Amino acid sequence: MICHEYGNPASRRILIQPVDARDLDGMESEAAAIAALAGPDFRLIAVKIADWNRELSPWEAPAVFGREAFGGQAENTLAELLPLCAGENRRCFIGGYSLAGLFALWAVCQTDAFAGAAAASPSVWFPGFADFVKSRGVRCGRVYLSLGDREEKTRNPVMAAVGDRVRELSAWLSAQGTDCVLEWNPGNHFRDPELRTAKAFAWLLRRELTHEP
Repeated sequence: MICHEYGNPASRRILIQPVDARDLDGMESEAAAIAALAGPDFRLIAVKIADWNRELSPWEAPAVFGREAFGGQAENTLAELLPLCAGENRRCFIGGYSLAGLFALWAVCQTDAFAGAAAASPSVWFPGFADFVKSRGVRCGRVYLSLGDREEKTRNPVMAAVGDRVRELSAWLSAQGTDCVLEWNPGNHFRDPELRTAKAFAWLLRRELTHEP
């Protein structure tokens, strides 16, 4: 597991984000945006994922674009990440973009190690995922969800369900008493991923600071 760190190394507010090689190019910009939106008191740990579809998917599923299926190895990935939360008086948050956002939502259904999930444009079209969340529930107090306003406008019938699924999850989480927000961003899935992820983490940090319900 290769980690890249940004922000304040002494902070007890830990942001954990699975990333791929392309994401790393924008991490400095993301960290700067988080600081501008929520202040500098955070330690952002970007964990490089070698095989995105295999290591971040919660269970096996067929490919929905290209030929690469989903390998269902999220449990192993979570086990590697949890030691990053070890230590007294730490407040840890899990988040990410696209499939990493889905992983973050799945992770807070599995463990109470995280105070919140920052799911920016998460792949909640993933087969069976919304039903899974509703059957398990989340074990954290806060969840940020976002989507681009053009993401559901796709010819792929599986991925076109993303808008309905994110609305469904947002409404269900709020009804369960989770502090949840759904934010819509302009553009498709590939627009401003660093800024969208920064906004997701910053929302969690601001809510933490103000102790809002």
